[in-house]
Amino acid sequence: MDDVLRVNRSLVIPLDELEWRFTASGGPGGQHANRSNTRAEVRLVERFGPVVRVVVDAERSQRRNRVLAQERLAARLAAALRVDPPRTPTKPTAGSRQRRLSEKRRRGEQKRQRQRPPSDDG
Repeated sequence: MDDVLRVNRSLVIPLDELEWRFTASGGPGGQHANRSNTRAEVRLVERFGPVVRVVVDAERSQRRNRVLAQERLAARLAAALRVDPPRTPTKPTAGSRQRRLSEKRRRGEQKRQRQRPPSDDG
């Protein structure tokens, strides 16, 4: 079963649907980085809509970058397919309303204490 990319329980993509490209990785690394095509780019073909593209050049090994690219592609597709459950609105409890109002009263009283007392110069 190594010839498929498993995204989740219901989605499996055959590896022949993926387009691979390997290029030289940029940055430091000396002769190995300059001569080895270790940067892996994987693209999902347009049959599924917009092109999904993942680029990995984290490792020095092309094989390891290829595995990481497949994992990241699967994670990106799984995240796109995930549907968040709708939020069910709840009402605040009586206790939380009472705590909120008593805290508001306390803060208001604290702010009134900071004010300058009214002057008797009338």
